[in-house]
Parts: sequence; C-alpha cells; structure tokens
Amino acid sequence: MKTLVFDTNVLLDLFVFNDFRALKLKQALEEKQLDAVATNTTIAEFEDVIARPLFALAKDQQIQIADHWRSLCRTFDDETLLAAPWQCEDPDDQVFINLAYTTKPAILMSKDNALLKLAPKAAADGIVITASYLDFSL
Repeated sequence: MKTLVFDTNVLLDLFVFNDFRALKLKQALEEKQLDAVATNTTIAEFEDVIARPLFALAKDQQIQIADHWRSLCRTFDDETLLAAPWQCEDPDDQVFINLAYTTKPAILMSKDNALLKLAPKAAADGIVITASYLDFSL
C-alpha cells in the first residue's frame, strides 16, 4: 500500500472544493487503498484553514470535514518524526517533508512551490513530491 502525505491545499481540493481532478484520488483514499499519513500539526493547520471566513463553512461542517480526514489518515506524533536532510524554504511546510521522510517510500502531494522545488533531492531518498493527483498510482 502506498504511503501518501497531503499538504493543506490538496486537502482543500479533496474535502472542501471536491475538485474533479482529485476524484480518483479521493475514491482510493475512501476505499482505504492508500496509507494516508498526517501529524497533529498538519491536522491543526487544516482545521485552522477551513475555519477561515474565506471558505464560509459552518462550524459543524468544519468539524465534519476535519473528522472525516482524521478517519482516513494515520496520525503520527510530531515529536517522533525524523528530520529530513533538506530544508524547505517555508518552515511551516517542513513538517510535510519530515513526515514523508519518516514514512518513506512515500508520495507527498503538494501544490506549494517551496515543496515542489525539493522534488529532485527527495527522489534520491525514495520520496516523490508531485502536484499531480494522478501520481498516487506510481
């Protein structure tokens, strides 16, 4: 089973926007064909983002979305993550890199340019960093 790490923007596409490009990915996730992983920090960031007025989600919708994501992912304690040998330009995104590094071989799905820039370095360590929602079948 493939291990996947999702950044917050990808989670928004999966659970808030229901982006049609992510439908096969979401189906595989729902059918437990993927080992989705997260940390308390990444979950808290997702909860913070979906609570923003921009998304106009009622509190009960926010709770439902966050609970749904929690039910689909395996959660790691942030303190147990290994430090990846490469650093992300955005310190807030380092947790996604460290999570992928800890659970390698893994696929990190991200739309964040700072994370995508690390793809060549990460590939040498068995981590695919991609923006393509079809790459979960690699």
